[in-house]
Amino acid sequence: MMSDRTETAGPRAALAAVRDEVAKAVVGQDSVVSGLLIALICEGHVLLEGVPGVAKTLLIRTLARALSVEGKRLQFTPDLMPGDVTGSLIYDARTARFEFRPGPVFTNLLLADEINRTPPKTQAALLEAMEERQVSVEGDPRPLPVPFLVAATQNPVEYEGTYQLPEAELDRFLLKLTVPLPERADEMSILRRHADGFDPRNLAAAGIGQVAGPAELRQAKEEVRKVHVSDEVAGYIVDICRASRASPSVRLGVSPRGATSLLATSRAWAFLSGRDYVTPDDVKALAAPTLRHRIQLRPEVELDGATPDGVLAGLLATVPVPR
Repeated sequence: MMSDRTETAGPRAALAAVRDEVAKAVVGQDSVVSGLLIALICEGHVLLEGVPGVAKTLLIRTLARALSVEGKRLQFTPDLMPGDVTGSLIYDARTARFEFRPGPVFTNLLLADEINRTPPKTQAALLEAMEERQVSVEGDPRPLPVPFLVAATQNPVEYEGTYQLPEAELDRFLLKLTVPLPERADEMSILRRHADGFDPRNLAAAGIGQVAGPAELRQAKEEVRKVHVSDEVAGYIVDICRASRASPSVRLGVSPRGATSLLATSRAWAFLSGRDYVTPDDVKALAAPTLRHRIQLRPEVELDGATPDGVLAGLLATVPVPR
């Protein structure tokens, strides 16, 4: 059951309570939690980048519990087949009929672990699910649960046994979030919790409550649609994206889809921040996580040590900010 304090509260307060619940289990990842909530509100997906052992699986499990939804983890491997993701038709000898056995994609929050370790054909199995929110098996479309979010992790492409994610698939992710190693104080807090008996496999015993649900997410989506975006701020978003296409460091700049994504994430962040209008600071705050995976740098620039985040920071420093 959800607590009384969120049954009568608005969607913003309910989502703030979700962040508080996740913080009981996952320390020092507030910005990642905020990004996941933004993606849920915007009906998008998230690409997570971080070394093993920074609680990505625990984060998804805790978020799912706090939101009263189902979460699953799928380990992507070189021998994973598309049917292992989406499900397949299985012959039932008792009924002499083929029956559909749903794959792990039929959940609310799917952690797709090491997505670029699996071949492109299996990666492509997620495309329809992420974009259309349905899976087609033998031509029969099957809708996915609501809400539905894919949080995929990937290894650096120079690692052995990895496959480059194509631009079309990268563009399906609303945000690319960095999951950092904790600061010393946060790591001390993690150790203290485990020393005191914290069991990441038993979230109920850890006091993680169900403080929100799909209803609050639906209400949040409605509220975000009311967040005002002035012509000046919309022009600022367009100018940032156009500047990426004109940059001499960039081989492939931000597409119009990237611009609409930055508009959506900025509105969601303004809502979570307690405002009904978007400011240029909202756009700046979400520019890197929304756009870093949507630009391709020139090879010679990458050899010189440039990064998408560095190029975006340079663009934000040069594009005029509306007053």
